[in-house]
Parts: sequence; C-alpha cells; structure tokens
Amino acid sequence: MNIKHVALIMDGNGRWAKKRGLSRIEGHREGVKRVNEMIDAAIEQKLRAVTFYTFSMENWQRPAVEVNALMNILSSFIKSEMKKLNEKEIVFKAIGNIEKLPKGVQKRIKQFEDLTKDNTGVIVTSALSYGGRAEIVDSVKKIIEEGLRIEEIDEKVLGSHLYTVGIPDPDLIIRTSGEMRLSNFLLWQSAYSEFYFTKTLWPDFRRDEFISAIKEFEGRERRFGALPEED
Repeated sequence: MNIKHVALIMDGNGRWAKKRGLSRIEGHREGVKRVNEMIDAAIEQKLRAVTFYTFSMENWQRPAVEVNALMNILSSFIKSEMKKLNEKEIVFKAIGNIEKLPKGVQKRIKQFEDLTKDNTGVIVTSALSYGGRAEIVDSVKKIIEEGLRIEEIDEKVLGSHLYTVGIPDPDLIIRTSGEMRLSNFLLWQSAYSEFYFTKTLWPDFRRDEFISAIKEFEGRERRFGALPEED
C-alpha cells in the first residue's frame, strides 16, 4: 500500500521527564531531538509529507513558564536546523493560528518557509497554535468572505480553504504515550486515516518504531467504505 503522508501526535514529554526526576521543560528538550530523526526516516521511506503536532490551541492554557520555554525551544530548533534541513530539500510549512505566536518565532517560521519554498523534497509541516475545529471554522469564514453561493460549496471547496491545502491527507496518524484520541488534530483531513497508537513516550520513540508503524500500515486493507475486492 502506497503511503504518502504520516502525521505525528508527539505526546509524553512530561511523563518521560517525571520518570527521570527532571522538569517538564527537559522532557520537551529531549523530545525535539526526535524530530530530525523522524524527518530523516520520512525521507528514507520516500514519503511526500510528514506533519508534527507541535503546539495546540489548548496548550496556551499551560503555565507561562512552560509555554515560554516551548517557544524558545522551537525558535532555537529552527535557527540551528534550518540550513541543514534545507540541504535535504525539505519544504517547511507551519499551520495554525501563527499570529498568536511571539513575533520572534513568527519571524523564524517565515525565514524557514521562504528558504525552503522552492525545494522538491518531503513537506515537513508543524502544527502550531493549531486546532482542528478552528481550522474548519476559518475555512468556512474564508468561503463566506469570497461570497460563494450555497450550491457552489462542496467538500472540495471547503478542503481548498483549509490550512493544509496542497498537502495530501494523512494516510497514517501515529500517537505516542498510550493515549488514544486525536486531541483536535487534523479533524477534517483524518476522515479515512489509519491510526497507530503506542505506549512509547515521545522522547523514546525512535526511527525503528516509526518504520515498524509504516510497515504495519502497509499490511492493512483500506476500503474507504467500499466492500473488499473479491479474489
């Protein structure tokens, strides 16, 4: 089965840190190290896209110290890895309510997107200040602003107004840490996605398990509501 897009819900940084007597922030610092590893695996597997659920709309409710640390970790990652990832021909995109992020982080994101926009490799998307419901609402607002008639609106039109326009829907969504829910992630796009849930905490999630998840996906039968083909 041909797989184009894997999306990752990176969960478990805090629990990983707690098990080791470390701060949650140290867990986030360790977790970000896995991102490059997953990007390299995505390139190796010849994926078209890989998406990371980096920071949700709900994450703004966390203590200010943790939120500020996460923003600093994100900015530092982009600054240190941007050139190397560009050399790998990745195309970087950020989706979500980006305007809510600190100005310095917004600037780094824009630099990264501009640097890689003409590349032809894997599309690496970071969902930041992101919520799936908010994305659908924003899509509807754009359609209303354009003055489209009711009879002109269908799934294709709504999909073309989502943040992810131009990116294939995820074939596989991986969530780490043992939780089994979407948490407001890619609600529209995941209509026919397959899921892989693992108890592995995100900082312990490595290339081999990522590859194993893809291999397991390739053994599944996707019917999209149709009956299986007869032999």
